[in-house]
Amino acid sequence: MSTQGEDNLGTTAVREGYTFNEPRLEAWLEAHVEGYRGPLRVRQFKGGQSNPTYRLDTPARSYVLRRKPPGVLLKGAHAVDREARVLTGLATAGYPVPRVFGLCTDDAVIGTWFYVMDMVEGRIFWDASVPEVDAAERSALFDAMNGALADLHNVDYVAAGLEDFGRPGNYLERQVSRWTKQYLADEDAGPDATLDKVIDWLNANMPSEQDARTSIVHGDMRIDNMIFHPTEPRVLAVLDWELATLGDPAVDFAYNAMMYRMPPHIVAGLAGEGLTRPGIPSEDEYLAAYCRRTGREGMPHYDYYVAFNFFRLAAIFHGIKGRYLRGNAASAQAKARVDVLPELIELTWQQTRRAAR
Repeated sequence: MSTQGEDNLGTTAVREGYTFNEPRLEAWLEAHVEGYRGPLRVRQFKGGQSNPTYRLDTPARSYVLRRKPPGVLLKGAHAVDREARVLTGLATAGYPVPRVFGLCTDDAVIGTWFYVMDMVEGRIFWDASVPEVDAAERSALFDAMNGALADLHNVDYVAAGLEDFGRPGNYLERQVSRWTKQYLADEDAGPDATLDKVIDWLNANMPSEQDARTSIVHGDMRIDNMIFHPTEPRVLAVLDWELATLGDPAVDFAYNAMMYRMPPHIVAGLAGEGLTRPGIPSEDEYLAAYCRRTGREGMPHYDYYVAFNFFRLAAIFHGIKGRYLRGNAASAQAKARVDVLPELIELTWQQTRRAAR
């Protein structure tokens, strides 16, 4: 298990700058969460780079609270109301997500918007190579992750009440534009010449989106954003829906499969030793399994999609750098993200070269 994973495990006392009026929260819980009974104990999860996340314990049950971070925020970021909505919609479709108990858009309660959901107990694997299980279970876990991604992309988003959750069509174009704007808007983090080159390449080489599919896309589907059953290779809940929208599921799959080219010290990746661990399918096998599950004959622009996802992750880390410099980064591990940003940017450029071959 990586040090980063160990650092993200469990909870800690609420960190300085992220405290709030707990009696006011408890009054809101009593008024809005069915069956809530105190007293309340609040702890902060160590992970959660973007939206601060808290564990709420009572004698009868536990909950999770996700909130916008305090301080100055970029427009459109940290949309916890969208997270709550997609979780609610997917639950109606039978997709494995935590139950949402309530959303609060009144800043007077704890200082920012937040929502409260069920606490799902199970296993989270911070190391994508899953060294703590044997080869057979490792293979089954990868198959379950692949299936969870395919199941999401097969959800009828209209029937789930999410037909207006995003704009169908031109997903890549809008995403490249969105993350370019996010990157340029954060003046505290500053510009980067290599990222500027990446943006130029992405715009110049964007594939046609005429035949692209539309589905709910998660936007951050990594193995460490899934809770697995305590003893079975089965996904109980998918977490961290902040980036979810309607979009091209092939791009969403490529983000998940980016683990094959990502060093584990940046995010949950397999590049290096992890690729040799028994039970892990090859990148081609993993792609083929997803295509079978979603009725595809292949993914012609796969390498471009991977390059885009490296860029988007670099833009996200660039935003973490800005928040870190402003003093309102949501995680104690924000500095680690900032430290690996130059390496991530170089890897991003390498992916554009690979896609250009």
